Amino acid sequence: MSLQQIQDEVRRAGRFAAPFAAASTPPGSGDDDRSGTAIITRTKPRAKRPSLYRVLLLNDDYTPMEFVVHVVERFFNKSHDDAYQIMMHVHHNGVGECGVFTYEVAETKVTQVMDFARKHQHPLQCVMEKK
Repeated sequence: MSLQQIQDEVRRAGRFAAPFAAASTPPGSGDDDRSGTAIITRTKPRAKRPSLYRVLLLNDDYTPMEFVVHVVERFFNKSHDDAYQIMMHVHHNGVGECGVFTYEVAETKVTQVMDFARKHQHPLQCVMEKK
């Protein structure tokens, strides 16, 4: 059976939806009886997981605690209790994590928080860092 016949048979069987590569052994290239046989392989693409980024709030001496709690509730969908805990962590440690997101989502959250803080005339800082 020739390589072309094998490829036609495989296509008719519908076993390969994606293109495949065929490699064959040229006739008379070895001492074995397999001259003219084909090896059909199929590659499977592997998706790489996206990098994750931490969104962090930075402490300052001017932004009211209630405003920080409101920001965490509004932009990070946290309950009031969780938002309060995050705010207290930021207050005591100087920095606190609000969430972990893909790059685009993290960048959007940082921009939203910074714009909201500026609009309300608060110096609150929000940054992102690779996890």
